[in-house]
Amino acid sequence: MQAAISAHDTSGAAPSERRSQALVELADKLRSYGYHFTTVTPLTHAYNNERQSGKWAQDLRDVFGWSRPFLRELVAPEDFDLMLQAGILRPWAEGWRSSIRWSSLGNLLLSHSAYPTSNTEAVFFGPDTYRFVNAVERWLDVNHPSLVRAADIGCGSGAGAIALGRAQPDCQVLAVDINPQALQMTCINARVARLRNVTPKLSSLLDNVEAGLDLIIANPPYMMDAQERAYRHGGGELGAGLSIQIVEQALGKLAPGGTLLLYTGVAMVQGQDPFHAQLQRLLDGSESTWEYQELDPDVFSEELRRPEYASVERIAAVLLTLTLN
Repeated sequence: MQAAISAHDTSGAAPSERRSQALVELADKLRSYGYHFTTVTPLTHAYNNERQSGKWAQDLRDVFGWSRPFLRELVAPEDFDLMLQAGILRPWAEGWRSSIRWSSLGNLLLSHSAYPTSNTEAVFFGPDTYRFVNAVERWLDVNHPSLVRAADIGCGSGAGAIALGRAQPDCQVLAVDINPQALQMTCINARVARLRNVTPKLSSLLDNVEAGLDLIIANPPYMMDAQERAYRHGGGELGAGLSIQIVEQALGKLAPGGTLLLYTGVAMVQGQDPFHAQLQRLLDGSESTWEYQELDPDVFSEELRRPEYASVERIAAVLLTLTLN
């Protein structure tokens, strides 16, 4: 049975219905204007904004994509009123900034935190999101599963859960996160997508989720972050802590024949893949089969300048596909 989603479906602090509806209406207006924005890495974002330093936003992509300050007259009065109702306006000199961004994912629009994502509870969306969703969609296209229950661990903006819910309308998809702000964003984004089979749920990984899942998808934080911000910090050895925990939990939460799709990043040291070595130790003798693929050999290279990465040669994006026997 499919569960309807509303602003009150999360176990976290949900936004008011008025705020939720204003955000949905704002997204619909942006789509009607032909709005489209591809979100880039923080470093690329910084480069682009440096070029426009001291300038006010010139269009809605500047406002809701590049997170640039704007003067009130740039935005149509009815749109400005929706921003007021949604509570996303922040004063900036004699103008304003939006506290959220809207990014394109195919023909979807997804809200997430404005740049820079410096807040501990920021909701991140970026190049990893695109790669993650592409990996999930490719797996669905190849395998043509009939899923009943699935979960997206660390759902963030809900991009993975929403893509999965659209592709599998008869599947009940749990969008799980420990961050209430992420659940609020997922709730809004599912409403914008007109989906009723995505349910946000407050949980540390799968602690509050019943076993018997047909599919688990995850794109966890994997960076070594000195501030330990939830959307970045992976913990454990070289940032792989959360990824290893997800694999451990998946073994106990998947139904027989169920699959885990784990997209993550790996800090490579002296030509070796320490995450792959951990997986071999963990999965040796387990009742599962698994495949491991390096999707991109070099992501977020700017991180290598930080002291935490002094021993790391490169950061690679990888995909683990694990099926319980």
